[in-house]
Amino acid sequence: MEIPPQLRCLFSAEIERSGDSLVVEVPDEEVSIGDVEAGETYRVALLPAPTDDSPQQTDRQADVSPPNEPPVEEGETRRVEIENLGDQGDGVTRVERGFVVIVPDTEVGERVAVEIQAVTENVAFAEVTERLSYYD
Repeated sequence: MEIPPQLRCLFSAEIERSGDSLVVEVPDEEVSIGDVEAGETYRVALLPAPTDDSPQQTDRQADVSPPNEPPVEEGETRRVEIENLGDQGDGVTRVERGFVVIVPDTEVGERVAVEIQAVTENVAFAEVTERLSYYD
């Protein structure tokens, strides 16, 4: 299964019936950490939950971090586009589930390859390893 870089959040939920509609509840935590905003419209993908008799998960599925764990690791390399500047002038980008990565010495709109240097529960810090052409 291919997971797009625009993935804002990932969680498990049951589909419930409400009158003539089916409802999937989004956990409050996804809104409170800024992954999604109430009142906005998002595309939703539904995947069947694994069962005891289902085949083992694919390698790509195993790479997906649990919802409460950072989606990056120290030493990992990523290609990102700087979305805005933080209060201290450092570049800011978001990766899976809207997880924030701070990248010093970058400009808004710049595409760079970065190496993750430090990871906390809510944010990661990275250094530029390569400045990329917009067409890369």
